[in-house]
Amino acid sequence: MNRYQPSNLPAFHENMLCSLANLLWYLSNLPESIAFHLARRNVSNVQEKLLLRLLRRNAATDVGRRYDFASIRSAAEYQQRVPLSTYEDYLPAIQAISEGQSQVLTQEPVLLLEPTSGSTAATKYIPYTATLKAEFQRAFAPWLVDLFSHLPGLFLGQAYWSVTPVAQQNKRTSGGIPIGFEEDSEYLGGWQRHLLHAVLVVPPLVRLIDDMETFRYITLLFLLRSRSLALISVWNPTFLTLLLNRLLDWWPHLVTDIAAGTLTPPGPLASDLKQQLMSLNRPNPRRVTEIQTIFQEENDPAVIHTRLWPGLRLISCWTDAQAALYAPELARLFPQAQIQGKGLIATEGFVSLPFIGQNGAALAVRSHFFEFLPVHHSPFTVHNSQFTPPLLAHELQLGCQYAVIITTSGGLYRYQLHDLVEITGYRGTCPLLRFVGKENYISDWFGEKLNERHVRAALDAVCRRYAVRPVFAIVAYESLAGAYTLFIEAPTSADEILKQMGQGLELALQENYHYRYCRQLGQLGPLQVFRIQGGGPAAYLSFCQSHGQRAGDIKPLALHRLSGWAEIFQGQMITLEANC
Repeated sequence: MNRYQPSNLPAFHENMLCSLANLLWYLSNLPESIAFHLARRNVSNVQEKLLLRLLRRNAATDVGRRYDFASIRSAAEYQQRVPLSTYEDYLPAIQAISEGQSQVLTQEPVLLLEPTSGSTAATKYIPYTATLKAEFQRAFAPWLVDLFSHLPGLFLGQAYWSVTPVAQQNKRTSGGIPIGFEEDSEYLGGWQRHLLHAVLVVPPLVRLIDDMETFRYITLLFLLRSRSLALISVWNPTFLTLLLNRLLDWWPHLVTDIAAGTLTPPGPLASDLKQQLMSLNRPNPRRVTEIQTIFQEENDPAVIHTRLWPGLRLISCWTDAQAALYAPELARLFPQAQIQGKGLIATEGFVSLPFIGQNGAALAVRSHFFEFLPVHHSPFTVHNSQFTPPLLAHELQLGCQYAVIITTSGGLYRYQLHDLVEITGYRGTCPLLRFVGKENYISDWFGEKLNERHVRAALDAVCRRYAVRPVFAIVAYESLAGAYTLFIEAPTSADEILKQMGQGLELALQENYHYRYCRQLGQLGPLQVFRIQGGGPAAYLSFCQSHGQRAGDIKPLALHRLSGWAEIFQGQMITLEANC
């Protein structure tokens, strides 16, 4: 049954109901928020107690008996007895779970297997238990309370939480285990999910739309209906910019649909789903008049967005690593709102959460047990018995970078996320983290071993040196050119500037011995530059989705392992000098 129901009451009463739902949501998260702030005073003690409870709870499982969880008495003993793991180590266990076996990784039953393609691998299936969901909630709660405490205007408004279109509905394993959440809000508890639905601008039903243009059209329609939008939460910042790119073209059709209570999307829409969505799109002549006036009087997108949603206070999205390239565009498009980074959240676990005015995101110390492998021991010595042991949360050094290792109630033990973080400060004894990039994202066609974080650092440096502010940029091997290629959309930069930038990037890449050696052998030509004429972010997202990635899993990268991008982007090569 669809729980999202727009109010039949006048706007004033509708806003009052929304404010009441926000208040109840805030109050329901307050106890967990208080517990988190108490926990950050003594992170070492909190983390070890969390670990030992988790091990006792799962001592009778297959993995618990293998490593004798019942006899482990400290974090140090746990580190000595249980090896580091990767997803591949769990394949037999996840296969057993999918066939219906119980007590494989966790004592409590597996509720579902959540698929994730991530940025670095084919589809993975992550076991979810009720306690793992509660661990996510323990990190979500203090973030939400902090938002409402610093931005009280959020109490008065509605929210847009982007949803990921589902690839397949009602799919189960051979053992009857559901694959995937029905909707993204299932990460929350039951009645908190009902409170969230009460403030949503866009109904969760849109997740069932499989045509991307129709998905964007329907999403924009419900966004336009709301004047009280106060919070936007998306993953990738380009998701929102691509959505808004359609607004100037589609607004006359959208206004017509809002006025008549109809739906006329540009692509296909299943008839039963269309009827359900139409029932939520009741005619709203007052809002129609307001929208028409705004578009007739303004042509600056930033001014249009400010007048459409004057109460918008915050946009939550990725802002670290390569996403830092795209987040500033949101700030330009929404001058009335604050842009806040999401911290580090993976399908496997909730690593860090942001707070207003804080440099870095706080480690989610009440959610999972964390370890950190110093970057200089990773990724190549992780299986070497001589490497330095991972550090615990209270042992980290300011300014240092680490690879994150988690132990969760979903059955992942000393699991390597391959996410790199930098320590930016402390909140009490709780470390603050900044996501740096993926540890193990390597492009290696001829032995050149290019690492994504090194390419990103080099790309950032040459962009600053030549004052280039790209709309989109990515480096990938291009087989037709026999060389790595910088695919860049930078409308305000001349070809000559981009050529110089490419030469600078080539020199930076040659600081990698393996890349330089491949160049000397003639296995690779000098880096080329491909100017994208437009639509770079959209083409990138579409290509990634065509290769099986879900919209919510697609992360901005500086380096991509796939080839063939010259056929994906619209534009042309800019020839560089052969002696680069």
